[in-house]
This record gives sequence, structure tokens and C-alpha cells, in this order.
Amino acid sequence: MGVEAGAQAARARALAVLRIRSRALAVALLPAAVAVVLLAGAAGDRLEGPVWDTARWVLTPFAVLVLLAAAGIALVVARARPAMSPTVPVTEDAAPDLYRMVRDLADRLDVPAPSAIALTPDCDSWLEDRTHPAHGPPPAEEHHDIAGAGRQAHRRHPVAPVLVIGSPFLWWMRVGELRAVLAPVIAGTGPSAHPDIAAARRFVRGLDAAVAVASEPRREPVSRAVLAGVGWVARLLLRSCRAHAAEMERGVAAAAAERAQAVDYGLRIVAQEQVGLAYAGWDRLLTRVALPAWRMGRWPSRLDAGVVAALTELSRRDRLAEGFASRLGERPACDLLEEPGTVDEAASLLAARLFHGGPPGSGPDWSPVDWSEYPDEVVDRKWRLDAARLHRVLDTMGVRPASGPAAAATGAPTLSRVLDHLADPGTARTAGTTLAGSPAGPAASGPDTAVSERETAVAGPDTAAPARAPGAPDPLDDEDLSGTTAPSATLAARLSAELAREEAAPSPATPSPASPLPASDAAALWDDRALPLFPLQPPRTARELLADHLTAMVCCAAMDTAGATPGLDWLDGPTLLIDGERTADLAPKVLTLIEDGDATPLRVWLSQLGIRPEKPVRLG
Repeated sequence: MGVEAGAQAARARALAVLRIRSRALAVALLPAAVAVVLLAGAAGDRLEGPVWDTARWVLTPFAVLVLLAAAGIALVVARARPAMSPTVPVTEDAAPDLYRMVRDLADRLDVPAPSAIALTPDCDSWLEDRTHPAHGPPPAEEHHDIAGAGRQAHRRHPVAPVLVIGSPFLWWMRVGELRAVLAPVIAGTGPSAHPDIAAARRFVRGLDAAVAVASEPRREPVSRAVLAGVGWVARLLLRSCRAHAAEMERGVAAAAAERAQAVDYGLRIVAQEQVGLAYAGWDRLLTRVALPAWRMGRWPSRLDAGVVAALTELSRRDRLAEGFASRLGERPACDLLEEPGTVDEAASLLAARLFHGGPPGSGPDWSPVDWSEYPDEVVDRKWRLDAARLHRVLDTMGVRPASGPAAAATGAPTLSRVLDHLADPGTARTAGTTLAGSPAGPAASGPDTAVSERETAVAGPDTAAPARAPGAPDPLDDEDLSGTTAPSATLAARLSAELAREEAAPSPATPSPASPLPASDAAALWDDRALPLFPLQPPRTARELLADHLTAMVCCAAMDTAGATPGLDWLDGPTLLIDGERTADLAPKVLTLIEDGDATPLRVWLSQLGIRPEKPVRLG
């Protein structure tokens, strides 16, 4: 499909969307038109008689109601704020070289330049229309010397959309690669300037925003009923024009891609490989490295710089990516920014908000952390807090201290206490059965049951949980806990309840659901009441929590008794370093203890590395 063919297809679909809008308007005006005819007939002494009088008395009020309803729906559609992506705005003063490159691309493509540039903490780039009045005043009139723009200098045309660039691209890609990747995106400003396509997009966005307004919970029955009707009409119109709108966007994309063929086509093939690599590294960095820090109340302030380290490490490990590291000698795209560190920090904070739900700014419980401080400020602290929670739960369960002489003398927490409890030779495995009502009685009833803790965590710490008869269904009984020993299942359930209680406690750094962002914040126009908007991972299961806490206890013992140190692996996150080498064989031994109650593999591993499980450890 060529440029002209794609543009024509997009315009045809845009006209189809606009015809649906016209039909909806005609349906709303039809009763009023009939009423006008009936009233005009009565004034001209033509349509007289009881039948016509009855029709006038019935249809005229109905026409007025339809007009009022149509006007109300049109008002909601026009005033509803379309969704706007959370981004970090980049002014021209902050990135003159980047703006110059974008305008040069628009010049070569013979399309209008984007009205502004913004960054998103994701591996994607797109054009976004922000001309709605709720998005703020349009930018001042631009005077860019762009080829093709001068021909319409004296005509009024729509404001060009905003170019949104994925921030990881700026740090990982080279300048030429970024230029090649952005060429087909910027080429889309040409079709976007067409009046029919712009009008069709505004209509679809307005309907979508009206549906969002109608879906908001309200207590007033009148407004709830009125908006329910508005939402029904908006959804009906959206369903009618969905196919046409989708084909319109495909035509726009095809026309933009065809137009960009002449600009850096050969380099674009290489750049697309970097897009896939950047996405893989960015995902690993967020889930393995950033997420543990966010859960600790710390947010890494240089995520984009970290993705370069992660991808460089991936290039070193993966033979298929060996050639990618040679690119690092070329000029990175972040050099197009005047202050890359400041932009990286803003994008990192936005990423924490979108993917984890953090506050909009730093605070006592939400502070930035540099990569050099990550092992001590995040890894060490995380392990010690998890180990402290583990022993706190064991205390509430009445688990005895380890039998070693050191522990008996000091009463300090030890790894042996955990191993002895989970490796009880008298325990039975719960494989193939559920936690409640299973042959493993201690997991279903008795002092170790986790029912009351879970119910307290859900209802609140001040609410007493109702009594539950022994053997009653346990709400923590998932398939996740089957296949573990009874002590492991019970301890996992207790840890899950304890962590839920801690997370339910209010934090001074967490904004209330109704608190808006500062007026100066560019993200104040998007709804932050449902953060995180894009959660990275589902909540950890009870089995995963137990494995994490047991691993943390082992790592604390290794640091306090064998001279191990916390470390950061760019692809796998927190890691334990012994003599500067990463330990990679701990997880299977932890799972063997949890699932089979067999501590022998773990004890052998500890002995080989000189880790003393009977020695006291320092908790968080």
C-alpha cells in the first residue's frame, strides 16, 4: 500500500466515522423536524383534526426531551477529558538538539513537525493529540522552517500532535538509530493534519472519554441514572464506528510507514533489533531490580542509565547479542538532552508511579537511591527486614529457639532455628491435598493456623476475627501451598498474613486516593486514583513469600558469619556475593526444604561456603 493509497483509505474510513456522527445527529433532530412540520401545518390551517392535534401534543414534548437529551450527551462528549498518557515533558530549552533532529526529520518527510516532545518510561513511541481544552492551552504559534508547511502558512490548521518517545530508547540507542526509529512515527503527523481524520479522531476520543465519565461511581441516584443513559448512547456509537476507526488508524500507519521508507531505511532494520533488545532489558530491569527497591520505599533515580548496564550485561552473556556492544562507542541519543541526569530522574520517578503506585515526590518513606548505594541501601536492608519478619512470625507461633549453644546463651535469632522448624522429621507433606481439611492437621487447625491473621488483615487490625471450627475451609488454601510440608504451609500462610497487615497500614509517603498531584506537575491531567496503572507482577503467593524470606535469612547468615556481601545483578536483581563471586545455586536447595522438609542439601551448601547457621545474625 503506497502513501497515497494508505492516506485515501484512512480518509475514507474517517468519512465513515463522520457519517455515523451525522446519522446520530439526524436521529436526534428527526422528532423535532416532524414536530415543526405538524406545528407549521396547524398554523397554516392544513393539518387539523383530533388526530393531528393529538400527534402535536404527544410529539412536541417528546421532541423537546430528545433535543435536551441530545444536547446533554453532546455536552458530555465535548467536555469530557480524553485520556492523556502520563509523560515527562521535554522543553526545547532542555533538548535543542533533539528538537532540531525531529524538525529535520519532518522537513525531509514533508510533514508538519510535532508541537512538542515528551518522554514515557516505556519502550514505545507514538503521536498523541493534546488539543482538547482540558489538556491546557495550545502551544504558541510555531515558526518552524519546515518544507511544505509554508504553503499553508496563511491557513488555519490543527495543532500538530505531541511526539512521545520511550525514555529507554534515548539511553540505549545511538543518535542514528533513534532517528531511524522515529521517522515512521513523525511521518504520521501528515495524515493527522487532514481535517476529516482529525475530526473523526476527536469524535472517537470524545465518545471514549464520555464512557469513562459515565463509568465513574456516583452516589446521587439522579446523576447516576442520567450518566447511565449517556454511557449507553456513547457505547452504542463506539461499537458502530469501532471497525471504521481501526481501519482508519491502519491506513494512517501504512501511509506513514510508506512515507518514511526513503529516510534511513537501511539503518531502521538494525534499529528495530535494538527496540526488541531494549524492551527485554527494560522489562528485566523493572521486575528484577527496580521492583525490590520500590517495595522497600526507595526508587532508583537512574533507571534509564541502568538499562544501558543491563543490556550491556545481556550482550555479554548472550552470544546472539555480541555485536551489539560495539555500538556503545557511537554517540548515544541521550546526548541530545542538555541535562540527561535530570530527565532520567523524572522518568524514573514516573516509572515508579506507573508500575508500582509510588507517591509523586520524595519523602521520608520514599527516597531516591543511586546505583552505587543499591546493594547496601536496598539489598542488605531488604534481606534483614525479611529475616526480621520471619523470626517475628516464628515468635508468634511459639517456635523454640535453636538448640545450639550460642543461641541458647544469647537468645538471638539464628538460621538454625528456621532450619530446625522446617525440617521437623515428624512432618508430613501436603502434596495432592488442600491446606484445610487435609491429612496434615497442623496446617488446618491448632495454634499455627493462619485463618485469624488473614481475616484480621482483611478486616483491619482492630477487628476481631470470628471463630472458625477446626477443619473448616482455610481462605489461604491455594494450589500454591499444596506440595509443601505442613510447617512450610503454615509458616507461609502466617508470613502472607503478616505482610498483608503491614501493607494495609497507612504510610505517610503514600497519597490518599483523592489527593491530586501538584498543579505544576505535568501529570496532573491523568487520573492517579487507580495507581499503579500498569502493575508489573501479580501479588506474590504464599510459597514465593516463604522462599524469599528463607533466602533472605540464609543471605543474612552468610554476610554475618562468612564475610559475604550484598550485590546487584543487572539482569537478576539482588544477589549474594561470596569472595566477589555470585552464588547462583541457592534457590533449588531452598525449595527442597520447603517442599520436602529436607534440609540436608542446604546444610551441605552452607558448610561448603563456611556459613555458620548456629551463629546469631543481625536483623533489620
